Amino acid sequence: MQETKDQKSRKFWFWLSVSINLGFLGVFKYFNFFASSFAAFSANLGLHVNPWTLKVILPVGISFYTFHGLSYVIDIYKNRIKAEKNFIDYSLFVSFFPLLVAGPIERATHLLPQIKKERTFDYHKAVDGLRQILWGLFKKAVIADQCAEFANMIFANSGSHSGSTLILGAIFFAFQIYCDFSGYSDMALGIARLLGIDLLRNFAFPYFSRDMAEFWRRWHISLSTWFRDYLYVPLGGSKVGIWKKIRNTFIIFLVSGFWHGANWTFIVWGGLNALFIMPSIIFNTHRNNLEIVAKGRNLPTLNEFFHMVLTFLMVLFAWVFFRANTLGEAFAYIGRIFSKSTLTFPDIDTNRSQLLNTIILIIVFVIIEWSGRENEYAISTLGKLRKRSYRLAFYSILILTIFLFMGKEQQFIYFQF
Repeated sequence: MQETKDQKSRKFWFWLSVSINLGFLGVFKYFNFFASSFAAFSANLGLHVNPWTLKVILPVGISFYTFHGLSYVIDIYKNRIKAEKNFIDYSLFVSFFPLLVAGPIERATHLLPQIKKERTFDYHKAVDGLRQILWGLFKKAVIADQCAEFANMIFANSGSHSGSTLILGAIFFAFQIYCDFSGYSDMALGIARLLGIDLLRNFAFPYFSRDMAEFWRRWHISLSTWFRDYLYVPLGGSKVGIWKKIRNTFIIFLVSGFWHGANWTFIVWGGLNALFIMPSIIFNTHRNNLEIVAKGRNLPTLNEFFHMVLTFLMVLFAWVFFRANTLGEAFAYIGRIFSKSTLTFPDIDTNRSQLLNTIILIIVFVIIEWSGRENEYAISTLGKLRKRSYRLAFYSILILTIFLFMGKEQQFIYFQF
């Protein structure tokens, strides 16, 4: 593409490369989904089809390095960067290990120049990286894993629980997916910083958002901006009529849902988010909340708090579809919330002290996140307390909590290490 001057040849090589990248993703991740969906559709028409499916394991990180490769190809086609001649540098860009499994999704324009230049060890940057790794590990091992235990229990037996328990199950999943995903991103950014490389920020306290547009500017930022730059803008973005703007919004959210998984639940999840964000698009209020909530203040106003709660409830509603195995399970789960008592104590068949401890952990976590919401990550400032004794106490409590809440097998591995 770079060498040829003929536009037809450039388009040929461009679409060939895009097709190969998406072809691998389609075969490994979506082939079985389309085959089973076709069989189900045929059955509704009275035809019995036995589709051939692939018995293969999904390659680790294929969704992420596919998008890395696509961004590289698109940026060359758009003349934003020059083609990389060094195969090792290119391979490192595509498969840089800290971000391979769960992102963030990097751009060739951002990561390739950092790979190619000489790097020197920066003590302060390394310490900051270790601090972010520690916070990411706390999110994953303490908050996400504890919430996952209760979320799995409630979603697996939703028919036997009260409405209040089902609401609590959705809340547990909301914190599970956030702390799991953002915790991994924190660790990836911290590891990369140890190596002298700055990755794109992926989360910016999304649960403190005041509307859905703000939520999607703060949730999985690298994916949202990828779809904005490489799909939404080429479709016309916001510089078109209202109906095309609505169409473009639905396209990127439906594609985003499909990117997350080969299941109709993810597509409906994407469609719901498109519906929720639509008032901001129609009334052109999607850029009303660019700054973090209550910036420079300790507490939000009542209006801000109301909008944060409303936004969180919409996100929570959509998460039920993301978590459910089938659309039927999702609709049944939501239906039971409104058909069963929601004013009873959660009827979870487990140790109530463990449940209470998990709820307390979530509350403490939210307080820490709130206090550090103006930083790159929550404990960026908290971990730099002036008194050395305070810093040591803070880190000791954090490390001890991580160790106590890890599984026994994980504790053994860390102890041996």
